[in-house]
Amino acid sequence: MFSDLETLNQFLFLQINAAEGTSPTAIFLATVLAEYTIYLIPLTLAALWLWGDVAKREWLLKAFCVAMFALLANQLIGLFWQHPRPFVMGLGTTWITHVADSSFPSDHATLLASIGFAFLGNLSMRLGAATLALSLAAAWARVFLGVHFPFDMIGAYAVAAGSFAVISMLWGPVGHSVTRAAVSLYRVLFARPIAAGWVLK
Repeated sequence: MFSDLETLNQFLFLQINAAEGTSPTAIFLATVLAEYTIYLIPLTLAALWLWGDVAKREWLLKAFCVAMFALLANQLIGLFWQHPRPFVMGLGTTWITHVADSSFPSDHATLLASIGFAFLGNLSMRLGAATLALSLAAAWARVFLGVHFPFDMIGAYAVAAGSFAVISMLWGPVGHSVTRAAVSLYRVLFARPIAAGWVLK
């Protein structure tokens, strides 16, 4: 069973992975998706926090917790089950440099999907759908460029969905208290920008 899934995983990878001679424009666009879209997440969270109300900040804090829990789960999975990346196995063509750590699940896809699920479930259907669409594009690009397998992405979405479910169950008893503490700390650290009217209280 496992060998059959691994064979399918490798087959799908070779169908998606960019071969030698692929257009430089396609490689460039894929690299932007694979490497740089993830930086939109902290920028988006920060902007929504700085200019959002307290209710919105609670959902943002929850989204952050979902993402951190999911990335922690990825680290634990990597400790107990190491899956080599395609270039370690000599498969396909690799277009970007990457350390030869465990490929499963993808941290990039997990982070983007975690925030997408959290936004979709609590904050904004439109923003959540856009983030999930971006996560799918980044997931495809990382397989296209040869640093991940397709099943790494399936695993990432499973971890993200599971993490959202776990944090959602835990959030009720502690969410308001955690948010109040975080907002209080923010108001102390950003007292001057708040007083100047640059960001919201």
